[in-house]
Amino acid sequence: MKVCIFGVGAIGGVIAARLAKGGAEVSVLARGAILEAIRTKGLTMHAPDGTLHSRPRAAATPAELGPQDYVIVTTKSPALPSVAASIAPLLGKETPVAFVMNGIPWWYRDRTPREGEILPELDPGNAVRSAIGVNRTIGGVVYSACEVVEPGVVHVETADGRVILGEPDGSLTPRVEVLGAAIAAGGLPAPVVPDIRKAIWTKLMGNLVSGPLCILGRAGMADVLSSPAVRSLAVEMMREVTAIAASEGVEIPGDAPDARIARSAKLAHKPSILQDLEAGKSMEVATMFRAPLHIAQANGVAVPNLERIVALATRAAISAGLYALPEGVGA
Repeated sequence: MKVCIFGVGAIGGVIAARLAKGGAEVSVLARGAILEAIRTKGLTMHAPDGTLHSRPRAAATPAELGPQDYVIVTTKSPALPSVAASIAPLLGKETPVAFVMNGIPWWYRDRTPREGEILPELDPGNAVRSAIGVNRTIGGVVYSACEVVEPGVVHVETADGRVILGEPDGSLTPRVEVLGAAIAAGGLPAPVVPDIRKAIWTKLMGNLVSGPLCILGRAGMADVLSSPAVRSLAVEMMREVTAIAASEGVEIPGDAPDARIARSAKLAHKPSILQDLEAGKSMEVATMFRAPLHIAQANGVAVPNLERIVALATRAAISAGLYALPEGVGA
């Protein structure tokens, strides 16, 4: 099975390494030093269950690789317009495209009773919808505390990583089952679920709390949450995320907010959006912060803590030159 990872940063590197271990024919799209490192030395992943080394085919453009059986997009959301503009050579007649990304995805309202309701900022000019389309799309949510420690080398901090996959319409299709099995064969659990939106909100419960707070604190979760005042605020923010999800008909499973925050307080890991800020890379403000709050506003859900903290984190991203508000829109 030929699988291309579109955007081999930390998450892309993890999935590529696991697919290669499971026996897939893996290729990756990368740029700059990461591309050169993988071409010359291969891809290395250090994880709690051991070190994996593979030699995926590395390319700078899709045209170098040709049609694939699957494409997995693991870029950050600001890169989606460039993905849309260049992905065509990877797509055969039936090639599915799995978007394994953070935040509210561009296809979120598709295949639901609210289909046609476009959420602002997620797919400017409908570029992804036009180039790829919902019919090819598989939704994905990833849990992996990881980072690129040097070009071509990814470090994974925790052993509980997983990729959750699902069709936008909730069906359990052979194509998504095959992809999940291929990832799981390399040692990374990849369950297929009938409600991928529940997985999206469950992940957002963490991202929408830890991301803004860690941006403002300029530190990892353990440091930021060491303050009792911040921990109390984080619990209230998490309750607000739960309320937004509930307004969408989603009950987030798992522990209460207090227990979730207590677990997060034990992790030194820096959220990916803080890593992007420190590295001077475009930040996923629209999908991870602003889209959930747009949903809250549209559904009449009061989220005063999230609104204030997200506004400050958004301003930090703007001040760093790593996010720009759409014209005529306020922070």
